[in-house]
Amino acid sequence: MTKAISKWLLVTRLSLADLWYDKKVSFCIIASVISVITPLLLLFSLKYGVVSQLREQLLSDPQNLEIKIVGNLQLKDEMFEWIKQQPETAFVIPLTRSLNTQADLMKDASHFVNNAEIIPTAKDDPITKNLPLPNNKKQILLSSLSAEKMQVTMGSRVKMVITRQLDGKLEKGMTQLEVVGIIPENRYSRAAAFVSLDLLIEMENYYDGYQSDVFVTSTGQLNPPHHTSFARARIYANSLDNVAPLAFKLREKHIETRTEANAIENMQAIDRVLNFIFSVIAITAVLGCVLSFTGAFLSNIERKRKDIAFMRLLGFRSKGIMLYLINQAMILSCFAFIISCGLFAVGNCAFNLVLGKNLLSQSVVSQLQFYHLIIAFLLTLFISAGIVVIGGRGAIQIQPAESLREA
Repeated sequence: MTKAISKWLLVTRLSLADLWYDKKVSFCIIASVISVITPLLLLFSLKYGVVSQLREQLLSDPQNLEIKIVGNLQLKDEMFEWIKQQPETAFVIPLTRSLNTQADLMKDASHFVNNAEIIPTAKDDPITKNLPLPNNKKQILLSSLSAEKMQVTMGSRVKMVITRQLDGKLEKGMTQLEVVGIIPENRYSRAAAFVSLDLLIEMENYYDGYQSDVFVTSTGQLNPPHHTSFARARIYANSLDNVAPLAFKLREKHIETRTEANAIENMQAIDRVLNFIFSVIAITAVLGCVLSFTGAFLSNIERKRKDIAFMRLLGFRSKGIMLYLINQAMILSCFAFIISCGLFAVGNCAFNLVLGKNLLSQSVVSQLQFYHLIIAFLLTLFISAGIVVIGGRGAIQIQPAESLREA
């Protein structure tokens, strides 16, 4: 092991000394590699940055993952269980008839929201994730717009008022609720309140003419029914790519749905177009890189035939000479890649400074992850080493006699 390391160190010192001696040739090879790597890094950073931003914008609005049921149906517990078991499903919760999912919210006579949407929520809800959940019928989550209109914060108390017509008379049901959280506007932009499913069921029972413990009234029928079916549901896919497949499965069950398919398809279309453009340019650039490497290293090997023959005369075997050539390629590639990363950083800042302010709402339009740079570095080394191994086969066949003939 020690002998092998000593041999490698000797070959490395010879490689560095030779590269330094032929500084002009080394500089030309490094420059040719930089001219390929830097544009590729900038191009890929633009593609990755733009597509990642579009995807992030879509994902930051959970409603793009929602699959909305059209109309009122009779969805039984078995159907909800089937939806939960689908691998594309992230969240599902029953929803009552659309006419029964509105209520007036008020803090006082001057601060109120008329006809706010009342939406059931539970654990794993994409809209209320990382927020406190209503644990009972007396708690509520408000959307940012609702909270702003009523000027309330967490811990405030608001009144929920619903109105029904029973026996020709208008009746108002009222209950007081505690605000346990405020939903950011980027998750839900309309005036709404998120409540437990039990509270929504109480609302439907009240609208249907039953007495309620929450909306206290002395009129109406006793013993409201136990809900074994619901008119609709809130359904969310676990990714943008799974929205369409899950919607298709529901349509196969004769459940008409509506999704944000256009926005998702637009993002995917942009991704496909950029992938195609990048692939064409990348393939062309890689071929140019291969040809550039091939020409540079093969001409370098040919130019050094006498030196290689002299090395054979000194006792270097074929493996040692191949290691010598590969070492030179690795050293040149490393230098070229480091300089390319520096140039990429400058270009990346310029893109984000100019394009970020003038074209998009976000400040970052060009970005690469660290693992992208690692992959690019390994590919650069692999290509350079591969070309040297293929092109260096002739070099290891050079005999010591060549150095004597040319002496």
